[in-house]
Amino acid sequence: MGSRSKIISLAAAVTATATAGLAVRDLLQKKHSLLRNYPVAGHARYMLEDIRPQIQQYFIERNWDGRPFDRDTRSLIYARAKGQDDDDAFGTELDVTRVGAEYLVHSMAPVAMPENPPRVHIGGDECTQPYDMSLMNISAMSFGSLSDNAVRALNKGAELGGFLHDTGEGAISPYHQEANGDLMWELGTGYFGARDENGNFDPQRFRDRSADEQVKCVSLKLSQGAKPGLGGMLPGPKVTPEIAEIRGIPVGQDCISPAYHRVFSTPVELIEFTARMRELSGGKPAGFKLCVTSRAQVLAVCKAMLEVGTTPDFIIIDGSEGGTGAAPLEFEDHMGMPLTEGLATFHNALVGTGLRDRVKLGAAGKVAAGNDIVKRLIQGADFTMSARAMMMAIGCIQAQVCNTGKCPVGVATQNPLRARALDVEDKSMRVFRYHQATVNQAVRLMAAMGVQDPSELDYSMLRKRVSHKQTLGFDQLFDHLGDGELLSQAPQAWEAAWNAASPHSFLPTRK
Repeated sequence: MGSRSKIISLAAAVTATATAGLAVRDLLQKKHSLLRNYPVAGHARYMLEDIRPQIQQYFIERNWDGRPFDRDTRSLIYARAKGQDDDDAFGTELDVTRVGAEYLVHSMAPVAMPENPPRVHIGGDECTQPYDMSLMNISAMSFGSLSDNAVRALNKGAELGGFLHDTGEGAISPYHQEANGDLMWELGTGYFGARDENGNFDPQRFRDRSADEQVKCVSLKLSQGAKPGLGGMLPGPKVTPEIAEIRGIPVGQDCISPAYHRVFSTPVELIEFTARMRELSGGKPAGFKLCVTSRAQVLAVCKAMLEVGTTPDFIIIDGSEGGTGAAPLEFEDHMGMPLTEGLATFHNALVGTGLRDRVKLGAAGKVAAGNDIVKRLIQGADFTMSARAMMMAIGCIQAQVCNTGKCPVGVATQNPLRARALDVEDKSMRVFRYHQATVNQAVRLMAAMGVQDPSELDYSMLRKRVSHKQTLGFDQLFDHLGDGELLSQAPQAWEAAWNAASPHSFLPTRK
């Protein structure tokens, strides 16, 4: 027998022995009934289950119906990030007559695009260091959830394009600072980067850190769309010396982010603390982010603004369709208000209390294309924030394993071998190109609608099909309040919530 035949025979014997051993183990184990009844063969089921998402994404889903982002949207982001032609041929694949379909209303007399995209002035009378913000910015994602190279690429892209990069609640890391891109420093319930040894907010540390010229705005995170009302924990083994130093926490110990804040317990205290953040930061724009709750709680916050006599410079509305934070399915699917309703609720509450011109509104939740920006501007936002689309611009393939550390492209991982696959120079240019092309398309859409500035947009310019026979403008779909209307006589649709709202409690008053 030749050497090749011996090798084949040996391989066959090893395979047979291993298969027999696996079969014996399957028959004796008690965890999986399937394997006890179908030893060896039953493993095929688990292997197919492991690759099911990839089969679904690449071979089964259609271009327009994938989730969370469909293939058309992903392809658009990739093309723009690479500087490629993003035009599509032969007409839309969408059913534009389906119930729920939305469309923008173009003008018979389009106008020329402005020479430069409009920017949004953030900062009221009490703000001594206002900031002019892009229509689209990088939404909150922390170092720790993202790799060092991902943070580097995002911030350098922001620096190249002149737009804002939200740090997320994991504090300002060295990787946020290498390229000197504009930052919004976000504080969550853990007060990372501005906490004392007991985990409480430390005013002096916040003052020192926020004085950095790179920090343009400061924000307090009340909740996020993926998991409103839920805290989190970073297990001790993941608290490396680097993470511990950045966040200001002990090495190797479980780090708890409570579901609640300790710096406020009432709407009045929330508004007072926001004003304190502005003062401590040296007069930089200060605000907060939340996934909108009930109408009564929103009105309670507005009443608190009136009582205290000050307002946040901005409020970012996160929709329940947000998703960069890993969360239990019950929270992802069943908790929180979608962005459209949340934005309309807060916008109208501010209008009805005569405060809208003092507070800028941001919108965060699946903002990926120019039409998403324009849609949110029509619905009441002044600017938008994007997270997952920016991840795709640096290479994310929507593998949906962000919470496992096994990101195949080095975006959402702390594994240095995986993270090294992400080339910062290349990906930062992709962020820059994607942002520039998307904002330009938003401005082009507005020009086609006959406007050059977002202030000229109104609810009637966005329509939604509500039946097979009828479409309605967003001016008809929601109860819209007049300026200061709630202060004189609340309309019937808002009366119960207005009466239940108290600036001294988040719990509605029941009479």
